[in-house]
Amino acid sequence: MDYKKTFSQLWRFVIIGIINTAIDYGILLILSAITGITGGAKIIPLNIISFSVATTNSYFLNRRWAFADQSGEQGKKFSLFLIVSIIGVTINTSIVTFITSHVSPMFGLPPRAWLIAAKLVATGVSLIWNFIGYKVIVFKK
Repeated sequence: MDYKKTFSQLWRFVIIGIINTAIDYGILLILSAITGITGGAKIIPLNIISFSVATTNSYFLNRRWAFADQSGEQGKKFSLFLIVSIIGVTINTSIVTFITSHVSPMFGLPPRAWLIAAKLVATGVSLIWNFIGYKVIVFKK
């Protein structure tokens, strides 16, 4: 394994992740503000929408910059990317739903701040899954 290349990919993946996290959180907060939903099962469609928009953006940025994939198999790669991302959104949404449904807000956080705290935990776990999945399954060379 070329560790220098992997580290470079990881660094670019993290930068892309920051951009996509801002998109994900921004959309989730806007949808939460519009609907008044801050947790429980009702948060599932809002989280799926926000995560999906960010994931679509992620595909294009990761393909071009993090993994510099120029192969002609984009239909297959996008399908694999969607599969990895669907698993990622399932992990992410499950964690957000579990925390906002079964763990009382800590540290005196109001419900919307607790939603963001839950989203931070979910993002960390799904980030690990997505990087490994994208590197090993989608953009492998």
